[in-house]
Amino acid sequence: MSTRDDVADPHNLTLSTYVNGELRQRGTTADMIFDIPYLIEYLSEFMTLQPGDMIATGTPKGLADVQPGDEIVVEIEGIGRLVNHIISEKDYEESKG
Repeated sequence: MSTRDDVADPHNLTLSTYVNGELRQRGTTADMIFDIPYLIEYLSEFMTLQPGDMIATGTPKGLADVQPGDEIVVEIEGIGRLVNHIISEKDYEESKG
């Protein structure tokens, strides 16, 4: 978990998205339509953010096509990495029981 003291400049962090290990997108938080303080303020109007919460902001460069079985890694410089595995809608429905 990162704190505000861990991040020198939240307005200029590199954002990278990898699909199956291949770099698909790279941008910075400076490319985002809404900056981090605005997003925190906006979300705090209708929900309570807790330490460890993650705010999914989308990507500054648009979408990347993915398929079931793909591994998606989103990395924010100095913050960390989030790894997701794409499953089919059928597999998702079956997992719910």
